[in-house]
Amino acid sequence: MVDAIWRMDRGDGPLVAMAIHDGSDVRDDVLRHMVIDRQSRLREEDPHTASWTMLAPTRIVALRSRFEVDLNRPRDQAVYRTRDDAWGLQVWDGTLPDDVAARSLEEYDAFYEALHELFGDLCERYGRFFVYDLHSYNHLRDGSEALPADPKGNPQVNVGTGTMTDRARWAPVIERFINDLSGFEFPGGRLDVRENVRFRGGNCARWAHQAFPDSACILSLEVKKFFMNEWTGTVDRELLGALGRAFESTVPGVLEELGRL
Repeated sequence: MVDAIWRMDRGDGPLVAMAIHDGSDVRDDVLRHMVIDRQSRLREEDPHTASWTMLAPTRIVALRSRFEVDLNRPRDQAVYRTRDDAWGLQVWDGTLPDDVAARSLEEYDAFYEALHELFGDLCERYGRFFVYDLHSYNHLRDGSEALPADPKGNPQVNVGTGTMTDRARWAPVIERFINDLSGFEFPGGRLDVRENVRFRGGNCARWAHQAFPDSACILSLEVKKFFMNEWTGTVDRELLGALGRAFESTVPGVLEELGRL
């Protein structure tokens, strides 16, 4: 039996919110082989995204670091092996033992089994369901004092829909979500929300859209880390909370459009 590397809180209704890169813990037998420090791991994780999952009655939050096993990559890439897998970072003190990696992949398999059970149940109960797949991304890759990445290619909220098997089916829901989020009165001005500019969606959304093509509408939401300092980890609580309220403001429209399909 493997450890549950996620927390799932199930509620009523067709809405789900996930933060599968929020986790930062690492189990002992993995940590024993790691040379990357916690702060460097944190920079590539998605801290605080779990707080945004409160908008939905059903919530899924990862507890472990993506450096142990990445739940948003294909299974054969879920355990980082080389620097190329990990943004050029040296993760291991040598070659990760196969038995350690195998246990991580057992955790990965257990997660997807649980997700399949949940989504299958939502499909049976509601016909269609909607998932907020919440992530964050770095925009100060050259250092804390360097210029941020060009906003033209780095929206504040990137809406990934590239994993959908049939975007047209879900177009009313997608467009209503983008319009409602863009229209939220955000501190300092309305949010820059664009579709498939920087990211198109990861493996979890792709898997779900393939497994439940007629029922699952998953938006992979990548928030630029303008709400925190990605190098020190310091968070702006006002902006973090405002983002949560902005996402929450889209719920009525999403439910309305989902019901019309």
